[in-house]
Amino acid sequence: MGYKTNIHSVITGTGSCIPENIISRNAFLNSKFYENGVLIEKDISEIIDKFTEITEINERRYVDDEIVNSQIAAIAAQRAIDSAGIDKESLDHIIFCHNFGDVRLGSNRMDILPALGAKIKQILNIENPDCVAYDLIFGCPGWVQGAIQANYLIQSGDAKRVMVIGAETLSRITDPHDRDSMIFSDGAGATIFEARESDEPIGIIAHKTQTYAVNYASLLVMGKSNNPEHPAENAYLKMNGRKLYEFAVTTVPQVVKKAIDKAGISIEDIKTVFIHQANGKMDHAILKRLFKLYQIDTVPHGLVPMTIGWLGNSSVATIPTLLDLVRNNLVEGYKITPGEYAVFTSVGAGMHINAFVYRF
Repeated sequence: MGYKTNIHSVITGTGSCIPENIISRNAFLNSKFYENGVLIEKDISEIIDKFTEITEINERRYVDDEIVNSQIAAIAAQRAIDSAGIDKESLDHIIFCHNFGDVRLGSNRMDILPALGAKIKQILNIENPDCVAYDLIFGCPGWVQGAIQANYLIQSGDAKRVMVIGAETLSRITDPHDRDSMIFSDGAGATIFEARESDEPIGIIAHKTQTYAVNYASLLVMGKSNNPEHPAENAYLKMNGRKLYEFAVTTVPQVVKKAIDKAGISIEDIKTVFIHQANGKMDHAILKRLFKLYQIDTVPHGLVPMTIGWLGNSSVATIPTLLDLVRNNLVEGYKITPGEYAVFTSVGAGMHINAFVYRF
């Protein structure tokens, strides 16, 4: 079932900031990767080729040396405000979704004081004290959860305009001696949600979130370098790739199905799936299993826009960035069509899974 109110949360503006530094496979040709503290002796080109085959990542983006997360987020936020054509002082809430705060080059220290939401408000020079700014730490599904929180605020009648930002600089917290580090990238995306009255369901019409902490929280954690000679006090992003893959392809389709069923529509009504750009092979497997839950053997062509091949995995930023690119006709073969349904879904550290059904 959908919501019982005629107030709906509608996307009126989007913005993104894609760093200009393109990091190709050649950037890793001199890398030394370790596994269980032992140097991997395989040819580095063979390692990179296998990685690319599994993830579909050919390139990723890193921020300039002097830039931190809140700065790229502010660029995306201003672009979203401009896109929506609103007065920035009319924002009721700013929800900044990230995981590591501002991390400066060469440091593993995470700066989250003040909260990045407050930093954004300061950078944008928003003076209205009734614009409440705060952070949401929810792993890669952060932006999707931020959108769900924005919907709660709007549905309550307490807010009319909410900006949700997803931004991350994962290049600052990845282990250069871990093959998985080639997955991660930097980027920022921002979205304006506004209250709209409509007797027809529009905007966010249903959502579902689950947390599998017991047995699964350890799949994505902070840990020491794979290189045993690196200082033990330095913490890097670590994941159990194989088990995370198995977890995601099993559980994500079920959560998406719950959201679609709650919306009271058919899966065949869904024309676009904005899925977290985590791993190309994994994302395709998730969609295939989702359709199998509805006894459909093939995923329709052109359902899932993908940017992971050239942008990599920027965590909370992947979906809002993807949305902004599609809205601006920058992903070949995809466009926003009024009246059509879309699903937004993500999975990540926690382990959290979430999804919402949206009608444009």
